[in-house]
Amino acid sequence: MSMHTKEKIMFLFLPFTLLYDEMIFQLLTVRTLSLGSLVYILLFSISFGCMGTLFCRLLDKINCGIIAKAVLIFLSAFLYIVEYFVYRQFKVFYDVSTVTAGAGDAVGGFTGDILAMAFSASGLAAILFFLAPGFLYIFVLRRFETTEKASLPGLSFLGLASVASYLLCALLIHTNESSRLLYTQQYNFQAAVSEFGLMTGIRKDIQKNLSGDDSLDFEAASWDFSGIAGTVPVNSLPNPVEPVEEEPVVLESTALSVENISTDMEEKTITPQEPVEYGYNRIDIDFDALANSGSETEARLDQYVASLTPSRKNAYTGLFQGKNLIFITAEAFTEEVIDEELTPTLYRLATRGINFTDYYQPSSAGTTGGEYQNIFGMLPMKGGNSLKITADYYNYYTIGSQLDRLGYQGWAFHNSDYEFYSRHLTHNNLGYSEGFMGIGNGMEKLVTDQWPRSDLEMMQATLPMYIDYQPFNAYYMTVSGHSLYTRDRNKMAAKNWERVAHLEYSDRVKCYLACNLELEDALAFLVDELEAAGIAEDTVIVLTTDHFPYGLDDDGPLGDLPYLEELYGFNPASLWERDHSCLIIWSGCLEDQEPVVVDTPTTSLDILPTLLNLFGAEFDSRLLPGRDVFSDAIPLAFNSGYEWKTELGTYQGNHFYPADDSTEVPEGYVKMINAIVKDKITYCRGVLETDYFRHVFGNP
Repeated sequence: MSMHTKEKIMFLFLPFTLLYDEMIFQLLTVRTLSLGSLVYILLFSISFGCMGTLFCRLLDKINCGIIAKAVLIFLSAFLYIVEYFVYRQFKVFYDVSTVTAGAGDAVGGFTGDILAMAFSASGLAAILFFLAPGFLYIFVLRRFETTEKASLPGLSFLGLASVASYLLCALLIHTNESSRLLYTQQYNFQAAVSEFGLMTGIRKDIQKNLSGDDSLDFEAASWDFSGIAGTVPVNSLPNPVEPVEEEPVVLESTALSVENISTDMEEKTITPQEPVEYGYNRIDIDFDALANSGSETEARLDQYVASLTPSRKNAYTGLFQGKNLIFITAEAFTEEVIDEELTPTLYRLATRGINFTDYYQPSSAGTTGGEYQNIFGMLPMKGGNSLKITADYYNYYTIGSQLDRLGYQGWAFHNSDYEFYSRHLTHNNLGYSEGFMGIGNGMEKLVTDQWPRSDLEMMQATLPMYIDYQPFNAYYMTVSGHSLYTRDRNKMAAKNWERVAHLEYSDRVKCYLACNLELEDALAFLVDELEAAGIAEDTVIVLTTDHFPYGLDDDGPLGDLPYLEELYGFNPASLWERDHSCLIIWSGCLEDQEPVVVDTPTTSLDILPTLLNLFGAEFDSRLLPGRDVFSDAIPLAFNSGYEWKTELGTYQGNHFYPADDSTEVPEGYVKMINAIVKDKITYCRGVLETDYFRHVFGNP
């Protein structure tokens, strides 16, 4: 073989390796690839591969080119392997921040699960597929490399090929509206990996994280909403649409009794029928002065918030004022667990309080991402690192800190490792006056050492700590519902197996349900004890999840999750179908009334503003991207992938689908909601980048 032929082979090897890795990765994860995506991945692979080869050839001057190429080949294989197993476990791709933030915890906490996955037949096959090019290079093709100084024409070819393929790909992307939006304004790591390939997703993610102030741009304030103001969320509108009075009307008493509340969600009136003009959930903040006192990023955030119209107080404002709160984030919970016979307490709480019939828990960053949404009412735009970032922030808007200002005593609990995901830092900074307890700083003395640990044991041991301190505010992150869902690997599944053995499900789904029976028993204990103490009517229980039960299926993309489909009773082919879930807001004071039904699109971002309104806490609705569900803010559910739902329809995959054939969609509606959602997501990112509430409210 001539030197010229060998040089050509080695010039092409790295681009071919990247293309090969991308194809294997796509087939093992999303499993579908459009013609457009194939072209994008091909061109980006040529560009990155030629650039890498050029780099290695330049290093031949110091005899390091062969080593550098081997390192690049195996490093890329490592990235694909890591993301493959992440997707297999969590059913999402993890961006750079999430992988780096959670890698140590995952390895330390779930070594057994990781090894079992890696050494399974499918896991070993995937590893070998990704490592094959590296072995091929070391044992066969390395001899074709030459350490002689590369010719100028050869180097020029590599440089031109890299630039030309990149520019051609960029041109093709920008000629396709859907691809252009995903690559620019609506970039998100999940969709970018599927559309452009893993390497491009990583590159864009790093670029986004380094872009800083220049990328913090808001759009919606410049739009003319006058033609569709009645269909756009109030707390997303610029002020000129609905001017805010200088002195909003304040209710004489916001502590409304249940008997005074109409459960007609259309009327939202107080009986007897007396006209009431409600003021705004707004705080007097001089955002102009703030904008002149902080960084450029903080100024942009100030200007954005100042441009919004706050939502109004309502008949439900202060309904729970002075009542106790128990807030539960339930591991991998979903509404399909709830059954009148199997889980009577969950059924009672879900049907005899405030009922949410169209609720979603967007899943983008695992457990900590879900917790972040529930606690902060924000999307975790720094992935799995989002919650960790808040460890040193002034977390002004959490239910812990807000109720603490109202004189509540607060506790936070978790029946797993105290330091896992840095909770020993983050959860001691959420505003709970008595701090955070987990395994390692006290909880290990209260619950049995097993996996997963018992939610019932945690509730039995901790309720006596606070039940006599009223008003109290308790937060729980549970663990009994955690995967793996087998009797030999899951103590909760084994413990409760006999209660589900008769059900017509596969063993894996029955094990999942058995795990959640431990949560059912924990709630039954809580309610019984609250009633025995005579404080059930003075206590509110809130329960939602951190993410959908992704541990049910070993792998598979949307549309191919057989165990999840078995549990749901339908094939979840979209993120909205996959991430539908349950939100419970219950109090004994609601049980004698007709259930309050919220049937509009709602997500975990709406929990915090809704609770702040219900508990009568002073807050500024403009500072939270979600909505108080009882306010005049029109429903808007959205996720970090720039997908959204309103009462008029659903926007997903860069296409809008009206709610039904009779739905009339105003002209310009979709573009405007897209702009609003982009701004809300940008705001979520800006808050994380700046410790924004310290800027707004000063040091505590």
